[in-house]
Amino acid sequence: MTAAFTIRLDDEMLAKLDALAADTDRSRNWIAAKAIQDYVELNAWQIQRIKEGIAEADRGEFATDEEVAAVFNKYKAMAE
Repeated sequence: MTAAFTIRLDDEMLAKLDALAADTDRSRNWIAAKAIQDYVELNAWQIQRIKEGIAEADRGEFATDEEVAAVFNKYKAMAE
């Protein structure tokens, strides 16, 4: 099931949306719906990972000093 709602965009953003729709042979509605879907999914994923991290911290599950040093040294070696 789908539902309709109204969104307000300034003239510049609307022009960009229309240009993208024309260039991709998609409707303005399809692009806006896809953008909202991608945004919601990404942010929901991030929020879930944050909640999981907080729960781990609440349980006292932290990386050891040795684990932190190993990750630091891995990326330090890659930068050199």
